[in-house]
Amino acid sequence: MNRKKFITSLSVASVGAAVLPLSTLAQPSRSQSRNLEDYFKDEPTVIKPQRIKKGDKLAIVAPGSYISEEELQDSIKNLNQLGFETTYSEKILLQNGYFAGTDKERADDLIQKFADKSVNGIVCARGGYGCSRILPMLDYDVIRANPKLLIGYSDITALLYGIYQKAGLIAFHGPVGTSTFNDYSVNNFNKVLMKPERTSLFSNSTSGDDENIYGVTTIIKGKGKGKLVGGNLSIMVSLIGTEYDVNYSGKIVFIEEIGEEPYRIDRMLTQIIQAGKFEHAAGVMMGIFRKCEVKEENASFSKSFNLMEVLKDRLSRLKIPVVYGMSFGHVKNKFTIPFGALAELDSGKQTFTLLEKAVN
Repeated sequence: MNRKKFITSLSVASVGAAVLPLSTLAQPSRSQSRNLEDYFKDEPTVIKPQRIKKGDKLAIVAPGSYISEEELQDSIKNLNQLGFETTYSEKILLQNGYFAGTDKERADDLIQKFADKSVNGIVCARGGYGCSRILPMLDYDVIRANPKLLIGYSDITALLYGIYQKAGLIAFHGPVGTSTFNDYSVNNFNKVLMKPERTSLFSNSTSGDDENIYGVTTIIKGKGKGKLVGGNLSIMVSLIGTEYDVNYSGKIVFIEEIGEEPYRIDRMLTQIIQAGKFEHAAGVMMGIFRKCEVKEENASFSKSFNLMEVLKDRLSRLKIPVVYGMSFGHVKNKFTIPFGALAELDSGKQTFTLLEKAVN
């Protein structure tokens, strides 16, 4: 589709100049001038799921796009190698267009796994698309009465949002069944879900396995404390204005994305900013935005900013810590991030610290 020529008057130099001086950054943000509890008082009471242990039974679900038999077997193998039993229903391999069955079938399957007393946790096999469609069909009373961990990323962001907003349950942004379960990802999985400590420091992978042309980049240096919320940028934006959206006030907002050109990233961040959602946020922690540069062939515009220029232009005016390139997203080396747990972001040291156990 033809679009108007992208505005190019903002030079690379001006983007760099948009970074605020240290004297400005040292000022407390509006979110820091109030007690965190003031921001959370209208939110549902937070519920933590039970931790999992080897030998527990984990249910595999496909709440969005369909999966193949091979992807199911990969999920089973990955979880078995971690020491878990697995279970799934006959619905797991259903196909309805690009969905794993109808909306009702996917919603029913997920709720049945929450209600099943023999199931200790739920692992989404993959993302894709479709989770936001089932949010109105979920029985949040059942979820609240049967709090167990649910984990996934990408399109699963919609479930993290809905389950937290409607049931108050902490769910987890982390590997899906078909992810790469390497040592780094497994260690982070274990220390959040199996062997949690009162506080846990998370440092980025240094393996070099994941392509990140910008490295870990501090856009605004500082520290911020708040609850962790976020996920995939496209899904986050799609939920603005819905009853499943989450207030970012007093929150550390974590964001990841894949396959979106810089102008699309610009548009989505602009929507979040113009909706006022960053106004009282505690910090912004971005993962690796994979394949989010200008297309080499059939680029949307003959001239364009690159990804980092867009991120600095849109986010460097915030008065909160902002960092890019942390170890999560559509990458091999993944944090497991509890959606709704209290944490502190140190964008200068490029780390974050969980300030509480996310499981009981």
